[in-house]
Amino acid sequence: MSEGVLKGKLFCSIYKSRRKSGMYLYVDRQKGLKEVPEILMGQFGHAEHVTDMILNPTRPLARADVEQVMEKIREQGFYLQMPPPPRSEERRVGKECRSRW
Repeated sequence: MSEGVLKGKLFCSIYKSRRKSGMYLYVDRQKGLKEVPEILMGQFGHAEHVTDMILNPTRPLARADVEQVMEKIREQGFYLQMPPPPRSEERRVGKECRSRW
């Protein structure tokens, strides 16, 4: 893909962890998993390729800030998306917030 087409965008690959449900790694498609630290890969487990996509600052992601994802990939070679908190944790946090306000 030419640089002109991707100006301000980033072509990435997304992998999911077989070990931890809801955990994903976003990496530069051309570099793959090469820049992900060994210790993180040990915790992540087998990385199963999910999809490739072009990240664009004007197109939001469902569970992450697209600009932060792009910045982390460019700076450190990857972005780690953690699983959402369990439902019971969400309810507890929600109750705490309501009781404070």
